[in-house]
Amino acid sequence: MGWKLLLVLLALIGLAGCQGISAASKQQTTPSGSLSLSGSTVNFGSVTVETSKTLTATATNNGTAAATVTSAVSSASQFSLTQPALPLTVAVGQNVTLSISFTPSASGSVTGNLTISSDASDSPVTVSLSGNGVTGSPGTLTPTQSSLDFGSVLVGNNQSLSETVANSGSSSLTITQASPTGAGFSINGLSLPLTLAPGQSSPNFNVVFAPQSTGAVNGNLAISSDASNPTLNIALSGSGVTSITPAALTPTQPSLSFGSVQVGNNQSLSETVTNTGGSSATISQDTVTGTGFTVNGLNPPVTLTSGESVTFSVIFTPPSTGSASGNLAIASNASNPTLNIPLSGTGTAPGQLAVSPTSLAFGNVVVGTSANLPATLSATGASVTVSSVNLSSSEFTLSGISFPTTITAGNNLPFTVTFTPQATGAASGTASFVSNASNSPTVLSLGGTGTPAPVHSVLLNWTASTSSNISGYNMYRGPSTNGPWGGPINSSLISGTTYTDNSVTDGQTYYYEATAVDSSNQESAKSTPAAQAVIPAP
Repeated sequence: MGWKLLLVLLALIGLAGCQGISAASKQQTTPSGSLSLSGSTVNFGSVTVETSKTLTATATNNGTAAATVTSAVSSASQFSLTQPALPLTVAVGQNVTLSISFTPSASGSVTGNLTISSDASDSPVTVSLSGNGVTGSPGTLTPTQSSLDFGSVLVGNNQSLSETVANSGSSSLTITQASPTGAGFSINGLSLPLTLAPGQSSPNFNVVFAPQSTGAVNGNLAISSDASNPTLNIALSGSGVTSITPAALTPTQPSLSFGSVQVGNNQSLSETVTNTGGSSATISQDTVTGTGFTVNGLNPPVTLTSGESVTFSVIFTPPSTGSASGNLAIASNASNPTLNIPLSGTGTAPGQLAVSPTSLAFGNVVVGTSANLPATLSATGASVTVSSVNLSSSEFTLSGISFPTTITAGNNLPFTVTFTPQATGAASGTASFVSNASNSPTVLSLGGTGTPAPVHSVLLNWTASTSSNISGYNMYRGPSTNGPWGGPINSSLISGTTYTDNSVTDGQTYYYEATAVDSSNQESAKSTPAAQAVIPAP
């Protein structure tokens, strides 16, 4: 009996188990959204206090139903979501860009979280935020070279290129990490963390390419800091090869001839050196021999990848007259370890500048008017470049020359000097011509006298009237022989037979007629013909 009960019990247990399995297989999963973040950590770097910087993160709905974002709450007031407006529904598979702003209210480091709530199954999701408030403009990390191309490198060998980064902002920054990516790329010589003051550069560090197989390789050096650009990317590229032609340095001009250069002047010529080989070459030194020759713009060490060039200037400044020769020796690890570029030039005596005449005398000139006199500049011995003229007195001006101007040897350049006295009395000055002549400055003496403007008057006389009882005479003035005459110009009767008109104007012509007045105040007809007076112009 007991055995049968046990058997039934086991059967019931088995049946219940089967029913449970059958019931579970009939359940259905409810669709729901699922938000994931790309850029769940956002570093704003350094941002000037009371200004804003915006960075983005991306939210993607990887679920099986639309998800509605209802809120985005920041744990620190300096961070906020600026776009998009909420609430926002994100369809299945849709990406949404989240614009997050950082506005520091004071200097110093700030961290926080942006908590994004939704009806997704994994709500809420969190974005970690950090930034640094600075006064003044924030630090900015700038590379010497924005990309590094290693050219062709033998598999199993390596090539090193030098790089430097600098803080071009006005606040300090700290570099925390430097991470190269791409097969075969690495760095050395950069000790971190490294703080750079405004304007300060990092020590030179090396980026190394050691290809392990043939073919082109691209990579990147990501330098992280608290600068306004928290991640500085430097592109890396190179090719692994199994055979390579040696590096060779080739100049654009195999020799440089400067021709004739005046002593005390200089002449600059451009030169370009190209690596025409298949591997990189590093210029380690440049050595110039010969008096008066220098190099500018070539600052070893300089590494040239295959096909790469460097352009620089060679300058000739002769200290004395006569022929000069020299050489520029460029040392490198190329197949031609010393590249020689011959140099030559001739120092010539500087020209002489003469002015003719050596002095100008303007004589008497009415104050407020001007007088002009000509003069000439001439060059002898060599061409002369006149850069400017200095006039010691504002009463003298010069015209006819634009500066700078070059006068070739044996030629003349005319000009004009104008004297405009501002006051009466003697005036003197100089015109000093500044040039590259050996007798610079060349001086022209100037002189003249300011005189007052003349005062003109008209003296009139006439024959006395033969009539009796004449008390005096009146004088009339008009613009023509026919007047109009107006009233007498004398304020009272003229007792004699002369009169001086002191109220005339320079450059005008006047006509005069007189009348006689008797004791009864009777006035005669006007005299004829009218007298003419022409007043000189000023």
